[in-house]
Amino acid sequence: MTAPRAPIRVLIADDNRSVRKGLRLQLEAAGGICIVGEVGNGLDAVRVAQAETVDVVLMDMQMPGMNGADATRRLLAAEGDVPAVIVMTSFAVDGYITDAIDAGAVGYLLKSYDSDQVVAAVEAAARGESIVSPRAIAPVLREFVRRRGPDPDVERLASLSPAERRVVALLASGITANEAIAASLHVSVHTVRTQLQSALRKVGVADRTQLALWGVRNRLD
Repeated sequence: MTAPRAPIRVLIADDNRSVRKGLRLQLEAAGGICIVGEVGNGLDAVRVAQAETVDVVLMDMQMPGMNGADATRRLLAAEGDVPAVIVMTSFAVDGYITDAIDAGAVGYLLKSYDSDQVVAAVEAAARGESIVSPRAIAPVLREFVRRRGPDPDVERLASLSPAERRVVALLASGITANEAIAASLHVSVHTVRTQLQSALRKVGVADRTQLALWGVRNRLD
């Protein structure tokens, strides 16, 4: 018999009590998630996360005392096991996204648009994966284009067919709708879906947002 999976331990850091309450209710209703605490500022987020066993922190960007980016940076600089941090904010602002990436956050969600993604984002972060709001993907892509990154993933690049590379390249350029990709390549939407699913499998990422980021890092845009 397989042992039951331990619940994902989550800390909520947001200076809005109503937001904290809503997140707690949503996460607890999902099952498999344990809320270890709620805090209203960055300093307390660091203190509680270091005192408790925490897998994932939902971190607001704008909080009194210490903002979310600084709290994330301090938290992830500690020795030993550190939690994954998902930044949550009301704005898809380039500066906020840059700060979150620099601090080491693995996810970036917008409160107004991504409430239905919170559970999936927490589960992805606990698996070591990242998730970015579709509303924030354009500035994230711009930031990755500016920075580029390590050498290309030659083995996985070679595994893609020419058609799959073209689809991923368009996705990495910021064209995210299947219909728009299909029109650009003069193929059917069904073909685009098939090629995207194949590319996701070959690259080893969970969703098209991660595939777009992979494409940018590997200079397919």
